[in-house]
Amino acid sequence: MNLFRPNIQRLEGYVPGEQPQEDGWVKLNTNENPYPPSPRVREAILAAASGRLNVYPDPLGTEFRRRAARLLELDPDWILPANGSDESLTILMRTFVDPGETIAFPYPSYILYETLADIQGARHERLRLNEDWSWNFEAAVPVIERAKIVFVPNPNSPSGNLWPENELCRLLPPHGLLVLDQAYIDFADPSADVKLLQADGGDQIVVTRTLSKSYSLAGIRFGFAVAHPDLIAGMRKVKDSYNCDTLSLAAACAALDDQEWMHENVRRIQATRSRLTEALRARGFTVPDSRANFVWATRPEADHERIYEELKRRRILVRYMPFPEAGPQGDRTVDGLRITVGTDEQIDRFLQALDQVL
Repeated sequence: MNLFRPNIQRLEGYVPGEQPQEDGWVKLNTNENPYPPSPRVREAILAAASGRLNVYPDPLGTEFRRRAARLLELDPDWILPANGSDESLTILMRTFVDPGETIAFPYPSYILYETLADIQGARHERLRLNEDWSWNFEAAVPVIERAKIVFVPNPNSPSGNLWPENELCRLLPPHGLLVLDQAYIDFADPSADVKLLQADGGDQIVVTRTLSKSYSLAGIRFGFAVAHPDLIAGMRKVKDSYNCDTLSLAAACAALDDQEWMHENVRRIQATRSRLTEALRARGFTVPDSRANFVWATRPEADHERIYEELKRRRILVRYMPFPEAGPQGDRTVDGLRITVGTDEQIDRFLQALDQVL
């Protein structure tokens, strides 16, 4: 007897990066920040843990919304806290996309968009990128015109490139939403895209952000959406009643309060990113200029999966990522290694191991 919905029965499911639980790994596979969060975060968590854990948290995350809105120079009604960016994406699918409607996203990029569409019973279409990670607008426009949501990770993963505002505006569907997934934006231009919310068409744009990357809070699971209050009000109907717990709300508020700590870690990662990019290029890899906390590395005729496996044998984890049916015509498989920017010591160990593999 099969009790599953047909689309769930067919679903392969999204596979996150490996998370070994024992020590001794150099972990460069899931784009975590190698540096700890602000000391204020620990203090806030301890204070919250000694408080009223027997009652439910604020269902609206009011204090966090105030602080995020102040940082973005918006009203708090433009902010919706979430249990990580992925919950924001799930809320968007459940709020705006009916079964059978279409969502679109660049490809190669974050494949979770496809999984969320499958769960919802929606259609998904890939906006296949050119080899240099630029848009093929001629092929994209017909898809955009029928899409209910166009998801755009900016900076993109796995490439790390940042698309400019004038290109993003061309992706706005006439009868739907443009969702700008800014998980890595603090490593590029933190002001990018948010200003689009108050421009023409801004009431059809949603920005999603996370505290997992630049704020070093991947273990907390906290993100938020930014959009016109009318959109936020509708999304609020769909979210879980208490989707952010007391400890995560306290941690998120404290993290936002210490911008100096976050920006210093971002500067360190940017410096190491430059060094890693140069080192990989010197070893024959093609590495696009990244605006995120990772780089995308490929080599002509290289067996990227073998390199990944050999590094793993040496307890170095990177992400091997194959993208079937990529390219402007869907005529080839694109694969490569996505490498998180770790500490200088971690990158030195990675490069030493890579030299042994090569």
